[in-house]
Amino acid sequence: MKLSFATIAPDSVKADALVVFMRPAADKGGTPRLVAADALPGASVSHVENALSGLKAKGRADEVVTLTSVPKVAASVVVVTGLGTAAGEAAPTHEEARRAAGAAARALTGRANAAVVLPVATPEFAAAVTGGLVLGAYRFDTHRGAKARAAAESAVGEIALVAGKKALKGGLDGDGGKVTETTMSEAVAAAETVARYQCWARDLVNTAPNQLYPASFADLVQRAAGKGVKVEVLDEKQLLDGGFDGLVAVGQGSTRPPRLVKMTYAPRKAGASLAYVGKGITFDSGGLSLKPAASMMTMKSDMGGAAAVAGAVLAIAALGLPVAVTGYLCLAENMPSGGATRPGDVITQRGGLTVEVLNTDAEGRLVLADGIALAAESAPDAIVDIATLTGAQIVALGKRTAAVLANDDELQGALTQAAADAGESVWPLPIVEEVRGHLDSTVADMKNIGEAGTAGTLAAAAFLREFATPTDEGKKQAATRTQPWGHIDIAGPSFNEGGVYGYTGKGGTGFGVPTLVEFARGYVTD
Repeated sequence: MKLSFATIAPDSVKADALVVFMRPAADKGGTPRLVAADALPGASVSHVENALSGLKAKGRADEVVTLTSVPKVAASVVVVTGLGTAAGEAAPTHEEARRAAGAAARALTGRANAAVVLPVATPEFAAAVTGGLVLGAYRFDTHRGAKARAAAESAVGEIALVAGKKALKGGLDGDGGKVTETTMSEAVAAAETVARYQCWARDLVNTAPNQLYPASFADLVQRAAGKGVKVEVLDEKQLLDGGFDGLVAVGQGSTRPPRLVKMTYAPRKAGASLAYVGKGITFDSGGLSLKPAASMMTMKSDMGGAAAVAGAVLAIAALGLPVAVTGYLCLAENMPSGGATRPGDVITQRGGLTVEVLNTDAEGRLVLADGIALAAESAPDAIVDIATLTGAQIVALGKRTAAVLANDDELQGALTQAAADAGESVWPLPIVEEVRGHLDSTVADMKNIGEAGTAGTLAAAAFLREFATPTDEGKKQAATRTQPWGHIDIAGPSFNEGGVYGYTGKGGTGFGVPTLVEFARGYVTD
């Protein structure tokens, strides 16, 4: 798909389809109204709204109506997509526009080209619509046979986001700057970059576990990295020598050994330094604490955090943001075997803290602990880890909202705001002090699980928090400050097992990529 922005009268665009947005009527049972209706001739608007009334359209989210023979419109068909909750004259939100664009993208499958009338002519809305279109058009066909791939209709080839010149005149962006064709085009290009790396992260999550394992994951990252990103891969021997016992312990039951991938983006005159750590369990059987069979069917997605970190680092580099970012991908396959870690084993994590492993299915925190400890040694301005970590997150917040926890209130707020700006749903949770006591071990510094059935998400975060500040045994520095650290638990929203909605299809979602990019943008200084 090729995207662009153009200032042109929407009705004059000769395309296979013209996409417009509708919102519910202010009064219940009324006819939906077109957004930015003044961009089209009155006869076109009247025809479309009368057709919507006849079809009993509501303007709901994910509602898409395709109309033919619309007068005074050069496009072959008009595709009308619902914004959902933006009723009456209320302006839609960026996320409503993003989701509506995603729904429209699916309806454009098989068409050569299309034009989209922006609901509001600002760079922020252009970015939201662009992201929705790219993500909504995504599909994963890698594992289908050649005949099935050949028979499938392709995504729309070219899309122009359009607005009349009058719509731009006098407009201001979110920072109060003047809206121009250049700022609109730049917004489209930047949003397309982020969305494409989010789709790449989706590809990683959707890839079958017999094809995506620690070594192959590392190879894919090395191939995807451009000149601006340096990639270093630690193999099993280097991990053992370096004291990464968490990664070694989780991966030792598999015939496919673990890896730690370090991605470094270090631009000149960087205004800040960030570390992103991602959980990358390429398949999680639970180890000797074996999962039920039904619970394993989606466990290829247990590396969604590492996919998000990899996609975010590559996107940040492609955007050229003046912020140094180092990504740590903690990759292992958690399998049962004669060599697997046993419940009751004690391991020494990177940095020297010892852990009694009482449940081998609480393995994500073990690999993350090594990555966080390594990241802390370089004392970045902030460490953020992201992981499909706990089923308790789904119990607390459902399958579309991630949990955000931190040892720093300001950092937790910044992560929450970054997610809101990116259109991803998160909710802040506390790390209450009594939960840390649940992790006390009688034989080691900590155990890897808390009390059964009690605050599982909080206990996991309390465990990880211990590794954010280097101990006296740390390789480069002693604990001289509290290291700002945040944690995003994406167990629910990383993988969609339900129906398609908005710009989210079934399977991997790439959740976290846009949030991590927006978080880095927050460190950009003018």
